[in-house]
Amino acid sequence: MKQLWLIFLFVTFIVFLTGCNEKVNPADRMNEFVKAWEEQNFDNMYERLSTISKETLSKQEFIERHQTIYEKIEMENLSIDFTPPSEEEMKTEDGKVSFTYQLSMDTVAGEIKGSNDVTLTQEETDNGKDWYITWNDTFILPDLQAGQEVEVEYFSPVRGEIIDRNGLELAENGTVYEIGLVPEQIEQDKEAIINETSTLLDVSVEFIKSKLNASWVQPSYFVPIKSVSMADNELVKKLTSIEGVLYKEKPARVYPFKEVGAHLVGYIGALSQDELETLAEDGYTQNSLIGKRGLEKVFEEKLRGKRGAKVYIKGEEEEITIAEQPAVDGETVQLTIDMALQQNLYEELKNDVGAAVAVHPITGETLALVSAPSYDPNKFILGMSDEEWDQLQNNPVSPLHFRAGMPYAPGSTFKPVTAAIALDNEIITTDQVRAISGKRWQKDASWGGYQVTRVSEVGQVDLRKAFIYSDNIYFAMTALEIGAETFHSSLKQFGFEEDFPYEYPFYNSVISKDELTDEILLADSGYGQGQLEMTPLHLAMTYTPLLNEGNLVKPRLLLGSEREVWHENVMTPETASIIKELLVEVIEDKNGTGRDARIPGITLAGKTGTAELKTSQSEKGKENGLFVAFNTEDPSLLITILIEDAKHGSHDAVPKAKKVFEQQFKD
Repeated sequence: MKQLWLIFLFVTFIVFLTGCNEKVNPADRMNEFVKAWEEQNFDNMYERLSTISKETLSKQEFIERHQTIYEKIEMENLSIDFTPPSEEEMKTEDGKVSFTYQLSMDTVAGEIKGSNDVTLTQEETDNGKDWYITWNDTFILPDLQAGQEVEVEYFSPVRGEIIDRNGLELAENGTVYEIGLVPEQIEQDKEAIINETSTLLDVSVEFIKSKLNASWVQPSYFVPIKSVSMADNELVKKLTSIEGVLYKEKPARVYPFKEVGAHLVGYIGALSQDELETLAEDGYTQNSLIGKRGLEKVFEEKLRGKRGAKVYIKGEEEEITIAEQPAVDGETVQLTIDMALQQNLYEELKNDVGAAVAVHPITGETLALVSAPSYDPNKFILGMSDEEWDQLQNNPVSPLHFRAGMPYAPGSTFKPVTAAIALDNEIITTDQVRAISGKRWQKDASWGGYQVTRVSEVGQVDLRKAFIYSDNIYFAMTALEIGAETFHSSLKQFGFEEDFPYEYPFYNSVISKDELTDEILLADSGYGQGQLEMTPLHLAMTYTPLLNEGNLVKPRLLLGSEREVWHENVMTPETASIIKELLVEVIEDKNGTGRDARIPGITLAGKTGTAELKTSQSEKGKENGLFVAFNTEDPSLLITILIEDAKHGSHDAVPKAKKVFEQQFKD
């Protein structure tokens, strides 16, 4: 009886399992298949295929075909929806049930949508009957048949151009000459031709031979060696007079203003391996060009545009396009820069090491950003030899440095800020006189051997004389009376110790690395030395409150952007008016340090500055000469000029600014 009972239980269990398996719903199996499909779990998908499907395609072939196609079209967000048949419809005598599903996916060429029918076949298994998918290539993509390949064609966008406020191109899509050799045409005198070409193109013989020996080269092929500017007509004539040397015209990025706008505009170049690995997901390829420096880099997203693509099925007789997305050209970036003014300032600085900035002090528009020495960005497009690159990188005056955006000690050009803080905090008045004797001063013996020095010995010094003679001692005393806490908090209102609000990344300006509670540091900071550092552009903007009722204007680089106030009420309108008039005296008074900038018929206001660079007072360090000035009657131009290692301090900067003001307002 016990054995019969066990047999009965076993048979009942088998019947139960068989009954359960026979009741497997084909919709459930389709759900499992869809889930694996959306997760791109191709192993699990293959396990749900029917026997006849597996006979036509091995598991490895199945997986590789899916992976290859999906990777090629950059498939994402795969979604499959289907409506299962009713219970009645799933009752079948031939062991087959058909569903209709809807497929959608995102690809490099946009969204692909489609619908298809799928048949599930009932097959016998060790555990009874089950449902399996009858698969074909249309599951991967609509209209795809066995043996057909899926291809992607890319469309490159046109890079946006960079133009100045008047529409002049700073970076344009132009044309260059591509110089090359045809191997079969130089065989008769190969070495001589290569040597002469090497000399004219300024590339090594080894470089040319490496190009000619590339694996793809055939005797009749044109082998590109180097690109040449369209302006180099004489060079092209000499080159093409050589047997076997030819040229082709090809599109290229061109920088018409060369050195004049190099630091501002920058240049584009091929992606490095690290960049390619990082940016591959954003559509960049090994053939892409990307902004490397300057605005080409800053506005890369705007300028590059968006690559277009077409996904198509390549048949024996025709192509079937299943998704297409046109390229979107890059945007044109229009700057507030006036290239005529930029050119004038560059001509004044091109033989110096320094920077020049011009702004519209009312609107905050940047009119010029000049750095010297400079470089020709076209050489990065045409091809630069290793020797040229080494010379550029290792040049002791660093022509690659964008000095307009670098921090410097402002020297005496900072004194208007100290004066504004003192006047608004009622530390000084305009008629208050300080009795100062000698050219050296220290607060007391606690300063040891350290003393503040001044150029002119003026006994009774009020604020007017302090500006005219640029009296360091007067402003050192004033800073001490203001006090560290008030001085520090007031400078933050002028934009110190915060991110500089500008489209181009500039260094932030700093007050000090050490605490201003150190009296010597505080005193030196009062006349723009100590540890104060600010960019020439920020220095220019600190003068804008003098023409804007005490409001500090935000700098702007993009034409069409709204005028904004960076910080309100950094000084009272009354204080702004007082300091502006005193800066006129700096130029108009016969003893003014800015007297050399005086232009009959034009009323300029300005301040000179000489910043000493040394680690101890006994040391004779280098000096940077600075000058900031603006036209009071036509307040549309404010200029800051900085000359590194100036031999005559600010007097090296003053005549350069004067000439530009004359060009703008007089000539």
